[in-house]
Amino acid sequence: MSSTGGADSSEGPSRLVRAYAVTGGRTHSQRDDLELETLVTTSPYGEATAPSLGFERRSIAMLCRDVLSIAEISACLDLPLGVAKILVSDMANERLVIVHRPASSGGRPDLVLLERVLAGLRTI
Repeated sequence: MSSTGGADSSEGPSRLVRAYAVTGGRTHSQRDDLELETLVTTSPYGEATAPSLGFERRSIAMLCRDVLSIAEISACLDLPLGVAKILVSDMANERLVIVHRPASSGGRPDLVLLERVLAGLRTI
């Protein structure tokens, strides 16, 4: 097995370099409230500025015209979950996306929401 990344560009050093470049080397988002089931939509401002955004941010803005979870964003863009969280956090701080926190009952996520996220992940 080669340590140079091999023929598969989704593995190895090239994937790590991409994640590092996309997040500016950060490994944690600025927001602690983002979970994999957190729902995200593009804001009107994000819609208007989407063409001028970088590739990953533009892709998130386009995808989140429909409500998507952070897990779905990660899967659709083939990004590690941590990278997706950082990008969504940055975009939320810049008001490019709107973060919808799931309503929880007794500190536990809503079962209906989790079932919808699971169904969405299965379709990917």
